[in-house]
Amino acid sequence: MKVLITGSNGLLGQKLVSYCIAHSIDFVATSKGDNRNQDCPESKFQSLDITVEGDVIQLFEKLKPSHVIHTAAMTNVDACEENPEECNLINVKATEYVVLACNQINAHFQLLSTDFVFDGLKGNYNEEDDANPLSEYARSKVDAEIITKEISTTSWSIVRTIIVYGHGNNLSRSNIVVWAKGALEKGDPLKIVDDQFRAPTFADDLAAGCMAVILKSKQGIYHVSGPETLSIYEIVARIGKHFNYNTAGIEKISSSTLNQAAIRPPKTGFDLSKAYEDLDYQPHTLEESLSVMF
Repeated sequence: MKVLITGSNGLLGQKLVSYCIAHSIDFVATSKGDNRNQDCPESKFQSLDITVEGDVIQLFEKLKPSHVIHTAAMTNVDACEENPEECNLINVKATEYVVLACNQINAHFQLLSTDFVFDGLKGNYNEEDDANPLSEYARSKVDAEIITKEISTTSWSIVRTIIVYGHGNNLSRSNIVVWAKGALEKGDPLKIVDDQFRAPTFADDLAAGCMAVILKSKQGIYHVSGPETLSIYEIVARIGKHFNYNTAGIEKISSSTLNQAAIRPPKTGFDLSKAYEDLDYQPHTLEESLSVMF
């Protein structure tokens, strides 16, 4: 087994690298530009721009991985809304390039997708629920899922997840838990929406779930997230309570006051039954993960 990871400089990519190192699994880490993860040996890193089809095919034919986990994506939801062509290139066309490269070398392809493929009117979504994307980002992920299912000639899997958090090295973006803990620790006044509900996902758990799909030779769609669906306000408040920070400065606000470019689904959250049964998935609660992180 040799696992090729795209987007290895991102949070999930780094956790997949750590998982492979800890379990003595052969891997190749790829990302655009230099290796920003000091825990990833340079000998295991290859620079790759997934939007250049020839480069993708050439590298895959050279390295011949048995499995590819495609985490690389444009994930800033509002930036995707404002730059739909760039979003389509990175999230849709590049996914097609990676799938086609996997076809050529008969490698399993795994796509990382999102709860945003749903409209958020129901919540607690299972793998069989119909997608109804509300934003350019969400539509790009639905399109990437369709490409995965329709173009793959080898085995494939799709892992959908929900706001991912954890510690990483030289990350280009923060995440809700790290940001909220820092702001609460400084006593910053915070305005937090209380009308969006998500199941925050510990990056270490997500990496374990992605690897379980591969190690157990599973195919199809899997929902892999945190075990609890909470409002964004509840997430921040529980972080404050866990560390005994003063939470009096947290103000509840409505999403409508934010003037965000992209529409967000009001309530997602996943039914994790399939992951529990097929993958032996064992996610941490928010408080359990905070104890591990800090």
